[in-house]
Amino acid sequence: MADNDNETTTPERTTPESIAPSRAFRKVREGVVSSAAMQKSIVVTVTEKTRHPKYGKTVLRTKKLHAHDEGDLARVGDQVRVMETRPLSKTKRWRLVEVLERAR
Repeated sequence: MADNDNETTTPERTTPESIAPSRAFRKVREGVVSSAAMQKSIVVTVTEKTRHPKYGKTVLRTKKLHAHDEGDLARVGDQVRVMETRPLSKTKRWRLVEVLERAR
């Protein structure tokens, strides 16, 4: 019992890998809220610049993502960050992480 008193135990560090080692990396996207008319849901328009594979011209590609907004924080025009999550409804596969910039 005296040996245990002299030992100091160091607390283990909590890292995302130690909490959920089997969880895969989740996609994160930034976009502009195009609709916030639903309860606890928003539609985020994500614009991506890509090069055309044959011609090399820069092409803008837009995608509309349905995201879960638990606190109804986002408004139309806000710049937001969304993260991939499990399916929450028929179309919702993303959730709101943070509002980056408010619309003016």
